[in-house]
Formats: sequence, C-alpha cells, structure tokens
Amino acid sequence: MKIVIPGGSGQVGTQLARAFHHDGHTVVVLSRYPQPRPWTVVLWDGATLQNWAHEIDGCDAVINLAGRSVNCRYNGANRRAILDSRVESTSVVGQAIAQASCPPRVWLQASTATIYSHCYDCANDETTGVIGGQEPNAPATWRFSIDVARAWERAFAEARTKGTRKVTLRSAMTMGPDAGGVFDTLVGLVRRGLGGRAGDGRQFVSWIHYEDFIRVVRWLMIHEEVAGAVNVAAPHPVPNAEFMRALREAAGAAVGLPASRWMLEIGAVFMRTETELVLKSRRVVPGRLLESGFSFAFPQWQDAARDLVRRWRQALAA
Repeated sequence: MKIVIPGGSGQVGTQLARAFHHDGHTVVVLSRYPQPRPWTVVLWDGATLQNWAHEIDGCDAVINLAGRSVNCRYNGANRRAILDSRVESTSVVGQAIAQASCPPRVWLQASTATIYSHCYDCANDETTGVIGGQEPNAPATWRFSIDVARAWERAFAEARTKGTRKVTLRSAMTMGPDAGGVFDTLVGLVRRGLGGRAGDGRQFVSWIHYEDFIRVVRWLMIHEEVAGAVNVAAPHPVPNAEFMRALREAAGAAVGLPASRWMLEIGAVFMRTETELVLKSRRVVPGRLLESGFSFAFPQWQDAARDLVRRWRQALAA
C-alpha cells in the first residue's frame, strides 16, 4: 500500500512511518521541515494546495496528524497556531482528497481524547461520552482545548470526500520510549525523585502503548465497517496517583515527591506548558474498538509501564 502521513514528522508520526516502512509499504510523510528518512518526506505548508497533493492522488490511505504541539503556554499567538494548524491542515487535506482522480479508500484524522469532559465517576466512550466545555469552574485553558477539538472535528466532518471512509482518532496520550516524548519526560521526573502524584492524584490518566496505537491504526485501515469517531486509548485508564506509582515501580524508584496544584502552576510557567496536561481528568475508554473485536496487547498500565521502561533503557544504551 501507499500511505501518506501529513504532519508525520513528530514522534507518533515517526513511529507509524517506521512501522509501515518496515512492513514494506510505500510511506510518504508531509512535513514543514523535511529531514532525511528511510521513507519519502515531501515539503508542505499545511495550509495550501501545492505539489504535495499529487502524493494523495492514488494512495491507499491518509493519516493526518498535523497540528502544532499543545505542550506550550496558551498565549494569544500559541492559541492561534494550535487552532489554525489543525483546522487549516484538515481542510486542505480534504481538498486534496476531493480533487483526486483516484482518492484514498480511508482517511484517518487525528483528534484528541481531551474533547471529553473532566470527570471522575463515569468513563467516556464514543456513544455515551460527554463532550466537555461546560464543566463548573473549568479554567479558560481547558475550554480552549475543547473549542479546538470541536473545530478540528468540524473541519473533518465538513470535508467532502466521496468514496473515502473517514475515521476520527480521539487519541489518548501515546506512550513510547523515544527521546523527547511524554513517556521520556515522565521517566525523567521519576528518576529525579519527582514522580509522585500531581495535585490530589484523583484525576484519571488515559493512555495507550505506542505499539497498540500502531496496531489500532492498522486495524482501522482494513476494517471498512468502522467509520466516525473512535477512542484510541487503552481500556483501563487509572487515577494519576496509581499511574505514577506503577511507573515508579517499573523504573525501580523508591520515592516520588508529590506536587501540589500551586507547585504545578509555578512549574508550568517555567516549563512553558499548561497544567491541564496533568490535572484534567481524562477517563476515556475504547468502546468501539472493543465492540469491533480489537484486542489490546497492553490493556493494563502496570504491564505497559514495565515494557516501556525496558525499551526506554535499551534505547538509552544504544
């Protein structure tokens, strides 16, 4: 197959490209900053139709991951970049598919599990899950993230792509051993003795092992009966305190100092990020994947954490 991955130069995109390239598929990554890779990388700006659109004509699948990182302070400029990079790239990919003489069979479009409400008591699946934004006393930054997710999915829904199946990937945090990712950051905190609970530790963490993420994408590409929103998350989200305790045990760390909410707010300023990434409770479950027969290799965080720490150490030693 020929697989085109707009915005595929980040960590998750690189993991997908590496896996598909290893499988023997033709992989084309569309990137604003092309770097040499074993697969083809083509320049695009994520906003306008240019020569890159020819790569989509005749391909088998498009997996659009484009969007500015949310790991930043939500000032005015960053908010515009976060929103525009998602909406514009989704719209222009839709235009490329619409004008293709031989459009792809499937378009998998990145979204986020953050679209669901901040909650502790009930799990959000695709059928009964509550879209967020109306939670009492929710910070403005949390409402901004919901607004972005809604606009992102709206741009996808509005794309007119006759003959192309469309799947929205409402993804939880993808945990992989590569440097610079969220798991690498968490292990770094644990190794420095800072891997305790965040805030009161009650907020749920939704996550997925990177190998399961790749397997989900493969599954969705071939299961033509699945369309619409799909939660891409392991079936067992856990409270932050339990999540960090399992990670400390996997990493062999005896102590993990907790961080109160005010400490996290101060730290977020210095790290140029937002506390929403650790304080919002994301209790998301993959209802449609489980109903369709998908089987997770790493359904439990304890097992995933042990495997990821092992792979992380191997990568560090290489």
